[in-house]
Amino acid sequence: MNENEVRTNKRPFLSGPYFIWIIAFTVLPLIVIFRYALFDGNGHFTLSNIAAIFSSSINRKALWFSLEIALGCTAFCILLSYPLVMALKHLGLSKRGFSLFIIILPMWMNFILRILAWQMILSNNGILNLLLTTLGFEPVRIANTPTAIMIGSVYDYLPYMILPIYTSIMEINEDLIEAAKDLGANSFTVFCKIILPLSLPGLLSGIVMVFVPSMTSFVISDILGGGKLQLIGNIIEQEFMISNNWHVGSGLSVALMILVLLSMAFTRKRTADGKESLVW
Repeated sequence: MNENEVRTNKRPFLSGPYFIWIIAFTVLPLIVIFRYALFDGNGHFTLSNIAAIFSSSINRKALWFSLEIALGCTAFCILLSYPLVMALKHLGLSKRGFSLFIIILPMWMNFILRILAWQMILSNNGILNLLLTTLGFEPVRIANTPTAIMIGSVYDYLPYMILPIYTSIMEINEDLIEAAKDLGANSFTVFCKIILPLSLPGLLSGIVMVFVPSMTSFVISDILGGGKLQLIGNIIEQEFMISNNWHVGSGLSVALMILVLLSMAFTRKRTADGKESLVW
């Protein structure tokens, strides 16, 4: 038996713990959730638990609000990420590494502590209004509003958009950009025709990593929304923790999962179409 055959035989053994982890903490919980979602308390098959996401006006309102927050958060993260990544691209290696460290540093802190810090900043008697009144401006009321939830979401998920876009842009051959400039293309044309199309894989990864958690989050709206503004994640949490109705809670979770998967499939298809057009 040669060395290649030995390595091939070891691969299933080395991947065994990974498959055990996936089955125990992903597959089995999903089976349980689908079991609760597709059956009622008497064990009869039903789709009413999944359809509950549209059957109630409260659920519909929370779903659309969650969609607005997720789309807005994703759009703001994209708009903030590209200028920042382009600025990082032109820094020296040491400064670039330090800048990335500063971007990643908040992710090492506890998620709840970061959101509580924003609550202290945005509250009516918080740091922001203290600074504004000190400078002679009128205080603003951002606490317990959709704006506060949006700020918290963008702050928390921005690194997940920056890092994949940064990786994609850093892999672009600099000769392509130089050739475009030699042919008379300005910076905006270079970005639209070269950098943006070639960074689409990173952009797609960033969209998935930002849109999905911001769509399903409930902690940010609990803290920064003051419990007055509910996302669909808050409704699901209440079904499980307060109403103790695992069937409806699981049905809402499955319905939300299907909607997210459909949006991801649509985004991936649009990105693939864009790549084909670019190649053509």
